Amino acid sequence: MKDNLELLKSYQLKITPQRIAIVEELASHGHLSIEDLYQGLLERFPTISLATVYKNINAMEEKAFVQEVKIPEQKSKYELTKANHAHVVCQECKKVEDVVVSTKVILDEVKDVSHYQIDRDDLVFTGLCPECVVRQSA
Repeated sequence: MKDNLELLKSYQLKITPQRIAIVEELASHGHLSIEDLYQGLLERFPTISLATVYKNINAMEEKAFVQEVKIPEQKSKYELTKANHAHVVCQECKKVEDVVVSTKVILDEVKDVSHYQIDRDDLVFTGLCPECVVRQSA
């Protein structure tokens, strides 16, 4: 809990019980949609509104404390900001996982080909996770 308080302070975010709970949910579950986050918070905060969750996530995203993960054909998910990484998404079970890989080569090639100044990269790869591959081959 103390680490979460320090983390919020380091991003200059006001510390509230709801924000602490959001950090705890994201830290323990990883990638969550707003609706999943809201459902997880209801147990501790039965009167919390969906609008409150949206407002807090937006404030945290503005400070780069959380980031949105846009996944094709799914609702956006949110995660605590981490070092550059990509995501893999299972088409079958919809599990989302981080993959720590260097995106530098890809970014350099995109810059060279497009002549864009890239300020953000969101790499999402889709396929079947190992568990779903096993289930399909059984």
